[in-house]
Amino acid sequence: MTQGVLAGYRVIDCSIAMAGPFAAQRLGDLGADVIKVEPTTGEWQRHAAAGGAAGNEINVSFLSLNRNKRSIALDLKADDGKAALRELIAGADAFLQNYRPGVAARLGVDYESLREINPSIVYVSISGYGEDGPYRDRPGQDLLLQAMSGAMYSAGRDGDEPSPAGQYLADAITASTAFEGVLAALLHRERTGEGQLVTVNMLDALTTLQMQELSVFTVGRKAQQRSAQPHAHVYIRAPYGVFETSDGYVALAFADLHELGRLIGEPAFEGWSSEVEGWTRRDEIHSRTATKLRENTAAHWIAALGAAGMWIGPVNDYAQLVDDPQIRHNGTFIEYEHPTEGRVKTPGFPYRFSATPPQLYRGAPLVGEHTREVLAEAGYDADRIDAILASGAARATDAAPAVAGA
Repeated sequence: MTQGVLAGYRVIDCSIAMAGPFAAQRLGDLGADVIKVEPTTGEWQRHAAAGGAAGNEINVSFLSLNRNKRSIALDLKADDGKAALRELIAGADAFLQNYRPGVAARLGVDYESLREINPSIVYVSISGYGEDGPYRDRPGQDLLLQAMSGAMYSAGRDGDEPSPAGQYLADAITASTAFEGVLAALLHRERTGEGQLVTVNMLDALTTLQMQELSVFTVGRKAQQRSAQPHAHVYIRAPYGVFETSDGYVALAFADLHELGRLIGEPAFEGWSSEVEGWTRRDEIHSRTATKLRENTAAHWIAALGAAGMWIGPVNDYAQLVDDPQIRHNGTFIEYEHPTEGRVKTPGFPYRFSATPPQLYRGAPLVGEHTREVLAEAGYDADRIDAILASGAARATDAAPAVAGA
């Protein structure tokens, strides 16, 4: 097994839920030693079923967001637990947290406190709306952020209720933003030796994701105006969206109207310009296209329109995605054996490196599975480890999974 590009870096992950753990997992995929600091009862997400899918001992959400990490279980309300964490931080390169506002300071793990222990630490603080401001105490939940971001009014049918994305979009984008922030700050430290505070919030992450759309509004002064017919994006000409066929659905984007009319048998499109009528007659284009595409199968239209160079493709459910030949070719999913959850199949890595590829080093840990070894690495001798465990300020689970099938 080759070393990852981040081998030799140590990350302390004090985050919960999705955005922080997902960012830390990406660092672990690239070889960083990610130490997940959990309460002695385990992070709450271990115990909350994801989509109704409860695991044997670890639920699916936790399993999917915490591979390539070691778990140390500490009670950060106990003096011994706080002291242990501070000793770990003294030898760390990066620290991630997404506590509610004020909690980090109460625990003594705010940036100013930790930079006294480790001046070169890269400290990443993730919040819902920002470190301060009028919304700082609002719940930073994915659906609420999507609703606030304006994105729900960029698709769909005029008059219908706004519709959220089918993914935990705000969490995922925030995780990627935090991941980028850690890498950039580590690069700065390599050049200067200087650590720093990196703050990321979900509202800004989701807003800046809409770089093109919001610039059309702020610079081009084009309002979001949804159509009477369902349309996938208010700032893109017709046809653009999902269309029903005789046996399923297809996605169709940016088709030349003249050529589309010829191929689907719609003479009304003759002489129409995609850059004129594509905007001014958007509802009519959608309606006429939808009527014609219902006359044949999805496979027929994908073959016929695709052969003419049009942008058309299938609308998959998860079963079709997992079995897709390109997904299989890419090796998009990875599989391994977990000691309590059995055979695990989960999405793998979104990037490739020729010399230092991301890898599966270990599956999601049990609560406190690595408490003993992490404390030993921090300088605790066996007697001191036994004492902190006996006090209840730390917890250890003596089980080490053997990862197979990676």
